[in-house]
Amino acid sequence: MAIADRLTLDPDVAAAIAAGRPVVALESTLISHGLPYPDNVAVARASEAAVRESGAVPATVAIRDGRLLVGLADAALEELATAAAGTVLKAARPNLAAALDRDGWAATTVSATIIAAHAAGIRVFATGGIGGVHRGALGGRGHDPSLDISSDLEELARTPVAVVCAGPKAILDLRLTLEYLETRGVPATAIGQAELPGFYSRDSGVPAPLSVADEAEAARLVGTHLGLGLGSGILVCVPVPADAALPLELARAAVERATAEAVTAGIHGPALTPWLLARIAELTGGASLRANTALIENNARVAARLAVALSHETG
Repeated sequence: MAIADRLTLDPDVAAAIAAGRPVVALESTLISHGLPYPDNVAVARASEAAVRESGAVPATVAIRDGRLLVGLADAALEELATAAAGTVLKAARPNLAAALDRDGWAATTVSATIIAAHAAGIRVFATGGIGGVHRGALGGRGHDPSLDISSDLEELARTPVAVVCAGPKAILDLRLTLEYLETRGVPATAIGQAELPGFYSRDSGVPAPLSVADEAEAARLVGTHLGLGLGSGILVCVPVPADAALPLELARAAVERATAEAVTAGIHGPALTPWLLARIAELTGGASLRANTALIENNARVAARLAVALSHETG
């Protein structure tokens, strides 16, 4: 059974796609694994509201009982947000078959959401930050290489969807992540600034490979890239709102300390990212969490504007 045969589209989403109206896909891992209740469902609802207010239809993606749900009713959002700890699988490309071959809920990460969005005919997807090349993935400082590289990057290389985010997560090696994307033919652009956003911070100290002035210019770039049929997606990076942003040096210091502590504690693999994000929240007195929730909603709003502009570009 192909991916398209596993889809269950919400009626509003299906009608919008059929009519050629703008739709924005949203992931569900932040609901099940990213934030505690009730913050998780509040952020999910705020993101959907931001998409609607900006003229597009939200399509939160999740898996339930062997079906890829593209668009969740509010009751389903609540059910996913309150599911017992340990019962919701975190689904990415490597375990997507396993997630679909079981009963119950699974939440979609960036890679799984990109797959579902493309299968449904959705061209724009909003998330907080993408995964990438972890620090130490290639070794160095006396450590063996971990080869810890997110499947998000490979999905961007193989699936033509525009992914709107606040940049790669701050815990990653940003320069190596950009090198990987370039090697795999994935363009990355920043909106409104010359530097790539630093996730918690508006700046990163790393020049963006491309830069566009606004969502309209981004839509032209996205439309051209997707229209060429190159097969890869495109990364559109949006800085965190200024009133929620962390100073770059504060964010860097927290990330460096948390990363060093993780190495000392022997934390690695799937447990590493949630551990680091929780520790960074502690080290910043919750400021990183406030930045994270603000950028998720903001990315959804920008993605909707992009989707609207893209629908005008392509008719």
